Amino acid sequence: MENCPQCKSPYGYPLNDSIYACPECNHEWSLNDVEAVTEQEENTKILDVNGAVLSDGDSVIVIKDLPVKGAPKPVKAGTKVKNIRLTDGEHNIDCKITGFGAMGLKSEFVKKA
Repeated sequence: MENCPQCKSPYGYPLNDSIYACPECNHEWSLNDVEAVTEQEENTKILDVNGAVLSDGDSVIVIKDLPVKGAPKPVKAGTKVKNIRLTDGEHNIDCKITGFGAMGLKSEFVKKA
């Protein structure tokens, strides 16, 4: 059995030698499609300033003072941010920082804790 690349269901089953189907979302895929998606995911890894791969739920530390629009003070270097969520875009980390609330950070200004 293969996991469905669309809904991640573990109940994918083969229709023939190269095509699989998912009984939960009715998605059909080939093993070549899965390899292409896996390769694409490897190319879109988000790295911290030291080159460590970041993932959802990680904790990171801010490496330099970051000014915040509308706030009287910056986010200080050394601030630990827990339970990050990765997103697409220029600010590729969504998080909550005590004293500032929800905000987006760039991965080049953090290191993995």
